[in-house]
Amino acid sequence: MKFWPGPHGRCKCKFWCRHRRRLGYLLMSRWEFITIPRMDAYKENFARTLAETGALFFDDGLTLKDGRPTPYFVNMAMFKTGRLSLEIGSFFASMMVSADLTGRVDIILGPSYKGSALASATAIALWNDHRIELPFDYDRKEAKTHGEASGGKRMFVNNTFFDGCRIFVVDDVATSMATKYELLEKIKDEARARGMDVTVAGIGIGVDREQTTAVYDQQRRVILGGKGKDAIGDFEAETGVQVHRVARIREVVEYLYREAVPVQIKGRLQPIDRWTMLRFRDYIETYGVH
Repeated sequence: MKFWPGPHGRCKCKFWCRHRRRLGYLLMSRWEFITIPRMDAYKENFARTLAETGALFFDDGLTLKDGRPTPYFVNMAMFKTGRLSLEIGSFFASMMVSADLTGRVDIILGPSYKGSALASATAIALWNDHRIELPFDYDRKEAKTHGEASGGKRMFVNNTFFDGCRIFVVDDVATSMATKYELLEKIKDEARARGMDVTVAGIGIGVDREQTTAVYDQQRRVILGGKGKDAIGDFEAETGVQVHRVARIREVVEYLYREAVPVQIKGRLQPIDRWTMLRFRDYIETYGVH
């Protein structure tokens, strides 16, 4: 029996799947005439680097931590060499400069563990590319109570906080924003303990998946096709902290598709085909933020 690998799982209706696929190709042919705004050069380079490194890939049977199926993954851990670390830092630095953030930021902060390397790479790239020098920091999993921290607990490694400082947080992705809420609380606790006035000037992420949160039933089983909340939008409204991103997933995939850039699809490096693009658009239609 043939299956159609849709965003809700796999459909067993061979007739419907066959005709849905044909309908999808017809819609695709119409969508391709829609003018897509051109991205900034650094965003285009970011999209190409995601494809080149395999950080962005498509496959069957992928599942998010929240239990929902997904046709693609973004794995920022693929930026794991010196060259790629500098490149990812340059993308974040370009985002900050493009958004005119550097004059409103005193410290770049990355949540441990992945964010610590990202904060360092961003600070290096800001100096290397733009001659802007900013300190970076990252949090500890356990408070330090000895050495330079004696006399009080310290939750941040480089001890860069000062009264009136403005912090910009960098991280790879954001889905539920739960870790971002936790980090804000940790920053507040540190500031309170040290008698400082500290402001979070913004949060920057690499790729915005542009999707809503998962919906669960009473047994905490994920409801396939259920559309939850706009996690980033709610976070901004509740905290007053704006979230910036190097790129949104839609513009990344649309650009790679339009330019026929090879991407990892089911273990093979190839341009995004129409069927893969249809699945992606169907997924965004089902779970995306509109």
